[in-house]
Parts: sequence; C-alpha cells; structure tokens
Amino acid sequence: MQEEQLIQKVMDEVQKKMAAEAVGAAAVPNIQECAAAGMTEFVGTAFGDSIGLVIANVDDAIRERLEIDPKYRSIGIISSRAGAGPQIMACDEAVKASNTELLIFELPRDAHLMGAHGSLAVFGAEEVSDARRAVEITLGAMSWTFGDIWANEVGFCELQYTARASYALNKFFKAPLGKAWGLVVGCPAGIGLMMSDVAVKAANVEIVMHASPAFNTSHTNEFMIMITGDSGAVKQAVMAGRECAQKLLSTMGSAPQSMQTSYIR
Repeated sequence: MQEEQLIQKVMDEVQKKMAAEAVGAAAVPNIQECAAAGMTEFVGTAFGDSIGLVIANVDDAIRERLEIDPKYRSIGIISSRAGAGPQIMACDEAVKASNTELLIFELPRDAHLMGAHGSLAVFGAEEVSDARRAVEITLGAMSWTFGDIWANEVGFCELQYTARASYALNKFFKAPLGKAWGLVVGCPAGIGLMMSDVAVKAANVEIVMHASPAFNTSHTNEFMIMITGDSGAVKQAVMAGRECAQKLLSTMGSAPQSMQTSYIR
C-alpha cells in the first residue's frame, strides 16, 4: 500500500507539471529576470525534474579534468532526476539547431522514478550564447520527448523515434547519421526484452545497440534496444513494442498513462 501511495504521489506531481506547462512558457524562465536575481548561470527547468545551466567561462581545471577541448570556452548543462531517452532526444534536437557539440551524456542510477535513470548532459560551445541556446532548445523539446513514456504503479515503457538522427544520438547511442532511429525500453527488464522481440519481428529493422541491467546501464531494472532502418519500419517496430508493453504492464497494475502527449503515431 505504501508503494502504491508513493507511485500515485509521483504521478500526481507529473500531472501538476503537465498542467503548468500547458498554461504558459514558465518552463524556461526569462534570462534577464534570472540575471537580476544574481543567477546568470540558470537557464530554466523542465519536465523530469530537469534543470538547465550555463557556464560562460569554464575554469581550466574543470575543463582539463573533464577533457574538454580548449576551444570550448562555454558549456551548457542539463541535469535530470528522471529520464535519459527524452533528454538524449532533446539534446539531439539542440545539436541540430545550435553551434554546439554534446560532450558528455551520462546515466546516473536514480530511484526517483521507479527503476530508471536520471541523466547528465554537457554541451560544448565557443560562445556562451550558443551554449545557452542549446540548453533552451533541450528544455523546450522535453515537453514532447516525454510523450511516449507510459507508466503505472509497477513499471513503465519508453519509446522514442526520429526520422533523422543527428550527432548526439550518433555519438552516444550509435544512431546512423541522418537515418531513422528508434528506442524501445521496458521496466521491469523482462517486459523490455519481450517488447524488443515483438518490435524486431514487426518490421525490418536493425538493432544497433542494446542495454540490460548489467550491460550499458547503471544497473537499472530496464531492457532496451536501439534500432535503425527505413523510417516507416522503425516507427512500426516502436509502436508494436509500445502496444506489447501496455498490455503486459496492465496485467500487473492499472492501465499505463502517458506522461505527456504521445508523439509517435
């Protein structure tokens, strides 16, 4: 009973955040207001308990420790308590639209949202305006990249899809540049494995990467595959995996609900 109450509390908070984002653009605060408050490094917040920051002139000791190319004077930071797939998708959109490179993308083990990851993303930029732009785009994109995470009181599934993968997805998730790419994730991990099998049987796609509790994750209770192929085939595979997960999760609890508005149709 306590576990169900905790999950319900999390879902209630999710719904509150969704409502707040629907009302206005408060997800990304005005930069001038932040500066007036003595918070020039703060860019904004977004879904998934995510915060966006910039460092205009990163210290040489930090740069050297993180092995950041000296040409990158500024860095943009996205740090989240919940979610990794939505963040990397959003970062990929940011890389497409800004003069930045995604230097770091790490997946901390974070029990804040059941069995999943949090995330840490760092952009490198020669100008602080570019770093800030990348962070703003990432925060904004998370309003839709959370749309195909479906959760109930016992687990979740996550699906991501893009018709044209860019450098962030290529660097960290082996997506072929400019090609369609999809992500199929299930928690608990057994559901993810079943989803993956259903997905690759549903369409002619290629698995480019996988992850499980002891492989390519931070020992999270997830199984996932990253796939590529024809755009229509990738979308078909992802949607087949989603349908499978929704049925399986419903046998363990209530019908899974989307955290935002589903965008894969």
